[in-house]
Amino acid sequence: MVTSNRATLSHPMAIFGGFLGGFFATLIFHQLAVALLWWLHLAPFPPYQMAPQPPFGVPAVFSLAFWGGVWGILFAYLTPYFGVGSRYWLKAFVFGAIFPTLVALLVVLPLKGKPVGAHWQLSIWTFALVVNGCWGLGTGVFLRVAQGLVPGTSRAPG
Repeated sequence: MVTSNRATLSHPMAIFGGFLGGFFATLIFHQLAVALLWWLHLAPFPPYQMAPQPPFGVPAVFSLAFWGGVWGILFAYLTPYFGVGSRYWLKAFVFGAIFPTLVALLVVLPLKGKPVGAHWQLSIWTFALVVNGCWGLGTGVFLRVAQGLVPGTSRAPG
């Protein structure tokens, strides 16, 4: 019985695969979650925001995807500890829901001159936990696909 997913990606592949997985998970899973919540009138903003962001004027969705890629690198290094099967997917969701959300609401917002924790509005926190959790699932999917495509990497079942 396999209980671990350890040593699945080499160091360079974890960086490359993690970044790409997180980047594309943002553009697909995260933004589709935003779109669904927007359609249900539960999102504070629409998906695929193209407004230029400082300091380089990159469209907001691509800036977000870049940071999703950075988070994806950390995600890739931690996935060996996620386990297999449903445990893997639960931990992928929880990782995405918790860590990027805490940093976004408690660090990034104040750096942008906005209130810490978005004034602790439950709707904002719930929205962030859900869409970032979907990002975590998407990153997990992309990393599992990468593991299957790279020769010499093990792929734990589940």
